[in-house]
Amino acid sequence: MKQRTLARGASFSGVGLHSGVAATVQFEPGPPDSGLVFVRRDLDGSPEIPVQPAFAMDDERQTALRHGAAEVQTVEHTLAAIRGLGIDNLRIIVTAGELPEPDEGGVGPIVAALEAAGIVEQEASRKTFVIREPVVYRAGEVEILALPGEGLELSFTIQFDNAVLGTQYRTLRVTPENFKREIARARTFVLERDIECLRAAGLIKGGSLENAIVVQEQGILNEDPLRYPDEFVRHKLLDLLGDLSVLGAPLQGRVHAVRSGHMHNVRFVRALVDAHSGAHELAALLDQVHFDILDIERIMPHRYPFLLVDRILYLKERERVVGLKNVTVNEPFFSGHFPGHPIMPAVLIIEAMAQVGGVLLLNTVDNPESKLVYFMGIDNAKFRRPVRPGDQLVFDLQLVRLKARTCKMTGRAFVRGQLVAQADLLSSIVDRETPTR
Repeated sequence: MKQRTLARGASFSGVGLHSGVAATVQFEPGPPDSGLVFVRRDLDGSPEIPVQPAFAMDDERQTALRHGAAEVQTVEHTLAAIRGLGIDNLRIIVTAGELPEPDEGGVGPIVAALEAAGIVEQEASRKTFVIREPVVYRAGEVEILALPGEGLELSFTIQFDNAVLGTQYRTLRVTPENFKREIARARTFVLERDIECLRAAGLIKGGSLENAIVVQEQGILNEDPLRYPDEFVRHKLLDLLGDLSVLGAPLQGRVHAVRSGHMHNVRFVRALVDAHSGAHELAALLDQVHFDILDIERIMPHRYPFLLVDRILYLKERERVVGLKNVTVNEPFFSGHFPGHPIMPAVLIIEAMAQVGGVLLLNTVDNPESKLVYFMGIDNAKFRRPVRPGDQLVFDLQLVRLKARTCKMTGRAFVRGQLVAQADLLSSIVDRETPTR
């Protein structure tokens, strides 16, 4: 699938939901691989703020981005419209610190402005953030779960102690058509009992019965009826899509959120990046060779059938090592573990992990051929899925502590980007004794 941008510029204007300040947003086409970038044209030097997790701020009532001294607030609805239409590259030029809210609520006018400008494909292929393993975020009653899947599917559950809101659940398969039809017109909402507190905090200065729903105990204050029977949870899906956009790339997988809001959505994005950063980086190392098998044999004392590392892909002295083990059906342990259902023993996955770590450890001493690495302890070992013939194990070990000849490492093992095992290893370097008859 190709990246997409606009054929020409587009704009819309309105008032900031919280600040009440009038502002205009100008959308300009972005070159391939440039992503989404906000530009504060009202500030000296027109500073830029890339849409990336590193620049996302924690805020319960909105999603904001800050780079240096420059900040843009309430970006979630605009980002939802951009991602909902499948746009990858844009320069988003703003004239104030908060993005404007369409007068009628929802993001329909933003969608209309973007589509009127024309959405075009670019030559570069789309770079998607793929959920490769389950990730769970929990904080009190909030839970967000990410699972692998095709395309992007979002689910949301709201639960309020209010008879109008109550409990609502909805799932959305995100495509431009579904986005426009199912959630683009859903308005933000607020409980009437919370309005005075929000105003006292300097918020919702731009809120009105035209762009938001005010929820009372037994109904809504607005004269206009709900646009959808479950408009409240649909707007939460809209917010979730916008908040997930701070990933900086389109997301592939399934995400289900329960009772979440902007702050937790942004923290979930960080957890998602942390959980997958290793897998994405390791995939880029697969073609590299730091030590081949001959180099490894010069460092390590192990030999067939117990040498369980084929290549070192990356090594940074006293810090980190990445190694590879090709798992073939000819491994001697498969004949007995298990006949007709071959699975690599978990203990040998840890042994292979330790051997990769041993290369890093022995690389810190002179004459490594005269030394051995002994296991002293294994902690926090977890095994997440079986390893079978044909799999390629990639081990990533970080040196936590090195004192004299004793070290602690934390290791992870991946197959096709999925975490299959992890453990903390404690090892020691000892002198290799000369055999005596």
